[in-house]
Amino acid sequence: MIILKNEEEIKKIGDSGKIVAEVLAKMKEMAQPGLATIRFDEEARRITKGYGARAAFLDYHGYPSSICVSVNEVVVHGIPSRKQILKEGDIVGLDFGIELHGYVADATISVPVGKVSEKASRLLKTTEESLFMGIAMARRGNRLGDLSSAIQVHAERSGFSIVRDFVGHGVGRQLHEDPMVPNYGKPGTGIKLEVGMVLAIEPMVNEKGYEVEVLNDDWTVVTKDKGLSAHFEHTVAITPTGPMILTAL
Repeated sequence: MIILKNEEEIKKIGDSGKIVAEVLAKMKEMAQPGLATIRFDEEARRITKGYGARAAFLDYHGYPSSICVSVNEVVVHGIPSRKQILKEGDIVGLDFGIELHGYVADATISVPVGKVSEKASRLLKTTEESLFMGIAMARRGNRLGDLSSAIQVHAERSGFSIVRDFVGHGVGRQLHEDPMVPNYGKPGTGIKLEVGMVLAIEPMVNEKGYEVEVLNDDWTVVTKDKGLSAHFEHTVAITPTGPMILTAL
């Protein structure tokens, strides 16, 4: 069931979103060669605690960290580690969400570590552009397929592929709510978008094929062909005047 949010609820999700944006800005600064990925988790927990908020991912279905850290071929749900050290040329996806006063916001950035290849740089740029293509379609009266198709078309025209097995979602009182928000689809199909919907729109774009697999830890999702993957996400409210990004600085 899709739960529409009123203005006050959207404001509360936005309050959570401001903290998410602050944390991810800090994570971007930290993403340097030589950093152990556990440091992202430690710093995210510190900032979250300072606001009296709760890390939405920690212990969610048993996930052991406050933030997902996905390096290179890892698509989503990478687990931070003391042993994993970032190196020059890596790309790293940083997915983070918090709950404050009962409302959740969720966002992701993917960033370069030092100097990266031209292909990696183009993948990052295209994935972020695909996110904003989708957000532009998050308007009252459009269909969900309009949003999904805009993401898919931009990514594939740029020579990349869209992950099918993992999708965006509604967000609000819960981290994952209806509807599911695929990053592929046909214009004019799917549910009609309404004012009060709050969606976590999150394209996951692969350098090569779209197939993925889950590692033995039951969390880490990697590209099947070991090509690079990038991931961007914003929590977005549909308002009478258009989409409102709730997780931007």
